[in-house]
Amino acid sequence: MSPYDSLYPQLVDMGLVEWSEQIKQIVSEKLALDNHGKMEQWQQALNLLPTIEPSQLELKDRVEIGNGSDLKRIDKAQFIEMLKQFHPWRKGPYSLLGVEIDTEWHSDWKWDRILPHIQPLSGRKVLDVGGGNGYHGWRMLGEGAKLVIGIDPTLVFVMQFHAIQRYIGQSNHYVLPLGIEHLPDNLACFDTVFSMGILYHRRSPLDHLYELRSCLRPGGELVLETLIVEGEEGHVLVPEGRYAKMRNIWFFPAADTLLLWLRRCGFKNVRCVESNATTVEEQRATAWMTFESLADFLDPSDPTKTIEGHPAPIRATFIATAPGDTQTT
Repeated sequence: MSPYDSLYPQLVDMGLVEWSEQIKQIVSEKLALDNHGKMEQWQQALNLLPTIEPSQLELKDRVEIGNGSDLKRIDKAQFIEMLKQFHPWRKGPYSLLGVEIDTEWHSDWKWDRILPHIQPLSGRKVLDVGGGNGYHGWRMLGEGAKLVIGIDPTLVFVMQFHAIQRYIGQSNHYVLPLGIEHLPDNLACFDTVFSMGILYHRRSPLDHLYELRSCLRPGGELVLETLIVEGEEGHVLVPEGRYAKMRNIWFFPAADTLLLWLRRCGFKNVRCVESNATTVEEQRATAWMTFESLADFLDPSDPTKTIEGHPAPIRATFIATAPGDTQTT
Protein backbone atom coordinates (compact mmCIF):
# COMPACT_ATOMS: atom_id res chain seq x y z
CA MET A 1 0.00 0.00 0.00
CA SER A 2 1.38 3.40 -0.99
CA PRO A 3 1.16 6.36 1.43
CA TYR A 4 -0.18 8.32 -1.53
CA ASP A 5 -3.15 6.06 -2.32
CA SER A 6 -5.55 8.49 -0.67
CA LEU A 7 -4.21 11.37 -2.79
CA TYR A 8 -4.98 9.96 -6.22
CA PRO A 9 -8.80 10.02 -5.90
CA GLN A 10 -8.56 13.63 -4.74
CA LEU A 11 -6.61 14.53 -7.87
CA VAL A 12 -9.23 12.79 -9.99
CA ASP A 13 -11.94 14.83 -8.27
CA MET A 14 -9.95 17.95 -9.20
CA GLY A 15 -10.02 16.88 -12.85
CA LEU A 16 -6.35 15.84 -12.83
CA VAL A 17 -6.93 12.28 -14.00
CA GLU A 18 -3.90 12.11 -16.29
CA TRP A 19 -1.56 13.60 -13.70
CA SER A 20 -2.87 11.19 -11.08
CA GLU A 21 -1.85 8.27 -13.28
CA GLN A 22 1.50 9.84 -14.16
CA ILE A 23 2.63 10.47 -10.61
CA LYS A 24 1.79 6.93 -9.51
CA GLN A 25 4.58 5.81 -11.79
CA ILE A 26 6.92 8.74 -11.12
CA VAL A 27 6.63 8.47 -7.33
CA SER A 28 7.34 4.75 -7.44
CA GLU A 29 10.43 5.35 -9.58
CA LYS A 30 11.70 8.20 -7.39
CA LEU A 31 11.36 6.23 -4.16
CA ALA A 32 13.27 3.36 -5.76
CA LEU A 33 16.06 5.70 -6.92
CA ASP A 34 18.22 5.33 -3.82
CA ASN A 35 20.93 7.88 -4.67
CA HIS A 36 22.29 7.99 -1.13
CA GLY A 37 22.11 4.26 -0.41
CA LYS A 38 19.99 4.93 2.68
CA MET A 39 16.47 4.07 1.59
CA GLU A 40 16.58 0.65 3.24
CA GLN A 41 17.80 2.26 6.48
CA TRP A 42 15.05 4.89 6.33
CA GLN A 43 12.36 2.32 5.61
CA GLN A 44 13.52 0.20 8.51
CA ALA A 45 13.49 3.23 10.80
CA LEU A 46 9.94 4.06 9.68
CA ASN A 47 8.79 0.50 10.32
CA LEU A 48 10.37 0.49 13.79
CA LEU A 49 8.67 3.69 14.92
CA PRO A 50 6.13 2.79 17.61
CA THR A 51 2.45 2.93 16.76
CA ILE A 52 0.96 5.52 19.09
CA GLU A 53 -2.25 7.54 18.95
CA PRO A 54 -1.25 11.08 20.03
CA SER A 55 -3.36 12.59 22.79
CA GLN A 56 -3.42 16.01 21.11
CA LEU A 57 -2.57 17.78 17.87
CA GLU A 58 -1.71 21.45 17.41
CA LEU A 59 -0.96 22.80 13.94
CA LYS A 60 -2.07 26.42 14.00
CA ASP A 61 0.39 28.05 16.41
CA ARG A 62 3.10 25.37 16.21
CA VAL A 63 3.49 21.73 15.17
CA GLU A 64 2.96 19.77 18.37
CA ILE A 65 1.91 16.14 18.19
CA GLY A 66 0.99 14.52 21.48
CA ASN A 67 3.14 14.86 24.60
CA GLY A 68 5.64 12.94 26.67
CA SER A 69 3.00 10.87 28.44
CA ASP A 70 2.05 9.32 25.07
CA LEU A 71 5.35 7.43 24.93
CA LYS A 72 4.39 5.51 28.10
CA ARG A 73 6.64 2.46 28.21
CA ILE A 74 8.57 3.41 25.06
CA ASP A 75 12.17 4.36 25.78
CA LYS A 76 12.48 8.05 24.90
CA ALA A 77 16.21 7.87 24.11
CA GLN A 78 15.58 4.98 21.74
CA PHE A 79 12.74 6.90 20.08
CA ILE A 80 15.07 9.88 19.57
CA GLU A 81 17.69 7.64 17.96
CA MET A 82 15.03 6.30 15.57
CA LEU A 83 14.11 9.82 14.54
CA LYS A 84 17.76 10.78 14.10
CA GLN A 85 18.04 8.10 11.43
CA PHE A 86 16.47 10.76 9.19
CA HIS A 87 19.27 13.32 9.80
CA PRO A 88 19.60 16.13 8.77
CA TRP A 89 16.40 17.75 10.05
CA ARG A 90 16.42 21.17 8.41
CA LYS A 91 12.84 22.53 8.59
CA GLY A 92 10.86 22.74 11.80
CA PRO A 93 10.74 22.75 14.79
CA TYR A 94 8.53 19.82 15.75
CA SER A 95 7.35 18.66 19.12
CA LEU A 96 6.65 14.95 18.68
CA LEU A 97 5.41 12.90 21.65
CA GLY A 98 7.43 15.06 23.99
CA VAL A 99 10.57 15.01 21.84
CA GLU A 100 11.68 18.47 20.72
CA ILE A 101 13.12 18.22 17.20
CA ASP A 102 15.31 21.32 17.10
CA THR A 103 15.81 21.75 13.37
CA GLU A 104 18.46 23.81 11.59
CA TRP A 105 15.92 26.44 10.56
CA HIS A 106 13.43 28.22 12.75
CA SER A 107 10.88 27.78 9.97
CA ASP A 108 8.23 29.00 12.40
CA TRP A 109 9.85 32.46 12.34
CA LYS A 110 9.52 32.59 8.56
CA TRP A 111 5.90 31.47 8.79
CA ASP A 112 5.11 34.14 11.37
CA ARG A 113 6.58 36.81 9.06
CA ILE A 114 4.66 35.63 6.00
CA LEU A 115 1.27 34.71 7.44
CA PRO A 116 -0.09 38.25 8.02
CA HIS A 117 0.39 39.12 4.34
CA ILE A 118 -1.25 36.19 2.52
CA GLN A 119 -4.83 35.44 1.63
CA PRO A 120 -6.54 33.31 4.31
CA LEU A 121 -5.89 29.65 3.52
CA SER A 122 -9.20 28.30 4.79
CA GLY A 123 -10.73 25.99 2.18
CA ARG A 124 -7.91 26.54 -0.31
CA LYS A 125 -5.95 24.00 -2.36
CA VAL A 126 -2.25 24.73 -1.90
CA LEU A 127 0.94 23.71 -3.69
CA ASP A 128 4.18 24.02 -1.69
CA VAL A 129 7.13 23.89 -4.10
CA GLY A 130 10.36 22.74 -2.46
CA GLY A 131 8.46 22.17 0.78
CA GLY A 132 11.13 19.99 2.41
CA ASN A 133 9.72 17.75 5.11
CA GLY A 134 6.35 19.47 5.02
CA TYR A 135 6.68 21.73 8.06
CA HIS A 136 5.02 24.71 6.41
CA GLY A 137 2.40 22.39 4.94
CA TRP A 138 1.32 21.40 8.45
CA ARG A 139 1.06 25.07 9.37
CA MET A 140 -1.07 25.61 6.25
CA LEU A 141 -3.44 22.88 7.47
CA GLY A 142 -3.51 24.67 10.79
CA GLU A 143 -4.84 27.70 8.91
CA GLY A 144 -7.64 25.60 7.41
CA ALA A 145 -6.27 24.65 3.98
CA LYS A 146 -8.41 22.04 2.25
CA LEU A 147 -5.52 20.23 0.56
CA VAL A 148 -1.74 20.80 0.67
CA ILE A 149 0.55 19.11 -1.84
CA GLY A 150 4.24 19.61 -1.20
CA ILE A 151 6.89 18.61 -3.72
CA ASP A 152 10.57 18.08 -2.95
CA PRO A 153 13.03 15.79 -4.75
CA THR A 154 15.24 15.27 -1.65
CA LEU A 155 14.31 11.82 -0.40
CA VAL A 156 15.40 12.22 3.21
CA PHE A 157 12.98 15.14 3.58
CA VAL A 158 10.19 13.03 2.10
CA MET A 159 10.97 10.29 4.62
CA GLN A 160 10.91 12.83 7.46
CA PHE A 161 7.44 13.81 6.30
CA HIS A 162 6.32 10.18 6.45
CA ALA A 163 7.74 9.85 9.97
CA ILE A 164 5.69 12.85 11.12
CA GLN A 165 2.65 11.79 9.11
CA ARG A 166 2.72 8.43 10.92
CA TYR A 167 1.50 10.28 14.01
CA ILE A 168 -0.59 13.05 12.46
CA GLY A 169 -2.38 10.81 9.96
CA GLN A 170 -3.98 13.53 7.85
CA SER A 171 -5.33 12.65 4.39
CA ASN A 172 -5.12 16.19 3.03
CA HIS A 173 -1.35 16.82 3.23
CA TYR A 174 1.27 15.06 1.12
CA VAL A 175 4.91 15.57 0.23
CA LEU A 176 5.76 14.00 -3.13
CA PRO A 177 9.35 13.18 -4.16
CA LEU A 178 9.08 15.39 -7.24
CA GLY A 179 10.51 18.59 -8.66
CA ILE A 180 8.39 21.23 -10.34
CA GLU A 181 9.50 19.82 -13.70
CA HIS A 182 7.32 16.76 -12.95
CA LEU A 183 4.16 18.85 -12.88
CA PRO A 184 2.03 19.05 -16.04
CA ASP A 185 1.88 22.27 -18.00
CA ASN A 186 -1.03 24.55 -17.14
CA LEU A 187 -2.34 22.75 -14.06
CA ALA A 188 -4.21 25.98 -13.27
CA CYS A 189 -5.89 24.43 -10.24
CA PHE A 190 -4.24 25.67 -7.03
CA ASP A 191 -5.62 28.59 -5.07
CA THR A 192 -2.24 29.37 -3.51
CA VAL A 193 1.26 28.37 -4.60
CA PHE A 194 4.26 28.77 -2.30
CA SER A 195 7.84 28.83 -3.57
CA MET A 196 10.16 29.50 -0.65
CA GLY A 197 13.92 29.26 -0.96
CA ILE A 198 13.82 27.93 -4.53
CA LEU A 199 14.21 30.77 -7.05
CA TYR A 200 17.98 31.20 -6.58
CA HIS A 201 18.48 27.50 -7.33
CA ARG A 202 16.88 27.82 -10.78
CA ARG A 203 19.06 28.47 -13.81
CA SER A 204 16.21 30.33 -15.46
CA PRO A 205 14.30 32.34 -12.84
CA LEU A 206 11.75 33.65 -15.34
CA ASP A 207 10.93 30.12 -16.43
CA HIS A 208 10.38 29.25 -12.77
CA LEU A 209 7.98 32.17 -12.38
CA TYR A 210 6.06 30.98 -15.44
CA GLU A 211 5.96 27.45 -14.01
CA LEU A 212 4.52 28.78 -10.77
CA ARG A 213 1.98 30.88 -12.65
CA SER A 214 0.84 27.86 -14.67
CA CYS A 215 0.00 25.98 -11.45
CA LEU A 216 -2.35 28.71 -10.22
CA ARG A 217 -6.00 29.07 -11.04
CA PRO A 218 -6.95 32.46 -12.50
CA GLY A 219 -6.79 34.92 -9.63
CA GLY A 220 -4.81 32.55 -7.42
CA GLU A 221 -2.04 33.81 -5.17
CA LEU A 222 1.70 33.30 -5.44
CA VAL A 223 3.81 33.49 -2.27
CA LEU A 224 7.46 33.71 -3.28
CA GLU A 225 10.31 33.89 -0.75
CA THR A 226 13.89 34.11 -1.95
CA LEU A 227 17.33 35.61 -1.41
CA ILE A 228 17.76 39.14 -2.70
CA VAL A 229 20.49 41.78 -2.79
CA GLU A 230 20.29 45.48 -2.17
CA GLY A 231 20.19 47.61 -5.29
CA GLU A 232 18.02 49.41 -7.79
CA GLU A 233 15.73 47.95 -10.44
CA GLY A 234 17.79 45.93 -12.89
CA HIS A 235 20.49 44.96 -10.41
CA VAL A 236 21.19 41.21 -10.12
CA LEU A 237 23.99 39.33 -8.38
CA VAL A 238 25.19 36.23 -10.24
CA PRO A 239 27.86 34.60 -8.03
CA GLU A 240 30.81 33.07 -9.80
CA GLY A 241 31.19 29.77 -7.99
CA ARG A 242 29.56 29.20 -4.63
CA TYR A 243 27.50 31.46 -2.43
CA ALA A 244 27.72 30.82 1.34
CA LYS A 245 29.32 27.48 0.41
CA MET A 246 26.16 26.53 -1.52
CA ARG A 247 26.42 24.96 -4.96
CA ASN A 248 23.80 25.38 -7.66
CA ILE A 249 23.22 29.07 -6.96
CA TRP A 250 22.34 31.39 -9.83
CA PHE A 251 20.42 34.67 -9.51
CA PHE A 252 19.97 37.11 -6.60
CA PRO A 253 17.85 40.01 -7.85
CA ALA A 254 17.28 43.32 -6.12
CA ALA A 255 13.73 43.56 -4.77
CA ASP A 256 12.66 45.99 -7.51
CA THR A 257 14.18 43.71 -10.14
CA LEU A 258 12.13 40.77 -8.95
CA LEU A 259 8.99 42.89 -8.90
CA LEU A 260 9.73 43.72 -12.54
CA TRP A 261 10.25 40.03 -13.38
CA LEU A 262 6.91 39.15 -11.79
CA ARG A 263 5.11 41.84 -13.76
CA ARG A 264 6.80 40.79 -17.00
CA CYS A 265 5.59 37.23 -16.36
CA GLY A 266 2.04 38.50 -16.20
CA PHE A 267 1.41 38.59 -12.46
CA LYS A 268 -0.84 41.29 -11.05
CA ASN A 269 -0.91 43.16 -7.72
CA VAL A 270 2.80 42.47 -7.24
CA ARG A 271 4.44 43.60 -4.01
CA CYS A 272 7.31 42.88 -1.63
CA VAL A 273 5.76 42.44 1.82
CA GLU A 274 8.78 41.84 4.04
CA SER A 275 12.54 41.40 4.03
CA ASN A 276 15.10 40.52 6.67
CA ALA A 277 18.72 39.56 7.13
CA THR A 278 19.09 35.90 8.05
CA THR A 279 20.65 35.51 11.49
CA VAL A 280 22.65 32.74 13.13
CA GLU A 281 19.77 32.41 15.60
CA GLU A 282 17.35 31.54 12.80
CA GLN A 283 19.66 29.16 10.91
CA ARG A 284 22.17 27.14 12.91
CA ALA A 285 23.62 23.70 13.57
CA THR A 286 21.82 21.64 16.22
CA ALA A 287 21.84 18.11 17.56
CA TRP A 288 19.32 17.32 14.81
CA MET A 289 21.39 18.93 12.02
CA THR A 290 25.07 18.52 12.81
CA PHE A 291 26.53 19.74 9.52
CA GLU A 292 27.85 23.25 8.93
CA SER A 293 25.29 26.05 9.02
CA LEU A 294 25.10 29.82 8.61
CA ALA A 295 27.82 30.69 11.14
CA ASP A 296 30.24 28.65 9.03
CA PHE A 297 29.14 30.35 5.82
CA LEU A 298 29.88 33.92 6.88
CA ASP A 299 33.20 35.77 6.89
CA PRO A 300 34.43 35.40 10.50
CA SER A 301 35.92 38.91 10.41
CA ASP A 302 32.89 40.55 8.73
CA PRO A 303 29.48 38.85 9.23
CA THR A 304 27.90 41.22 6.69
CA LYS A 305 29.62 39.14 3.99
CA THR A 306 29.68 35.47 3.08
CA ILE A 307 32.91 33.55 3.27
CA GLU A 308 33.32 34.20 -0.48
CA GLY A 309 32.91 37.96 -0.02
CA HIS A 310 29.33 38.30 -1.25
CA PRO A 311 26.66 40.21 0.71
CA ALA A 312 25.32 38.11 3.59
CA PRO A 313 21.88 36.51 3.09
CA ILE A 314 18.85 38.76 2.92
CA ARG A 315 15.50 37.08 2.32
CA ALA A 316 12.35 38.73 1.10
CA THR A 317 8.78 37.65 0.46
CA PHE A 318 6.79 38.67 -2.60
CA ILE A 319 3.05 38.30 -3.12
CA ALA A 320 1.40 38.32 -6.55
CA THR A 321 -1.85 37.35 -8.20
CA ALA A 322 -2.21 35.14 -11.27
CA PRO A 323 -3.89 36.84 -14.22
CA GLY A 324 -7.35 35.96 -15.43
CA ASP A 325 -6.13 33.84 -18.34
CA THR A 326 -3.85 30.80 -17.93
CA GLN A 327 -1.65 31.26 -20.97
CA THR A 328 2.04 31.08 -20.09
CA THR A 329 3.62 32.10 -23.39
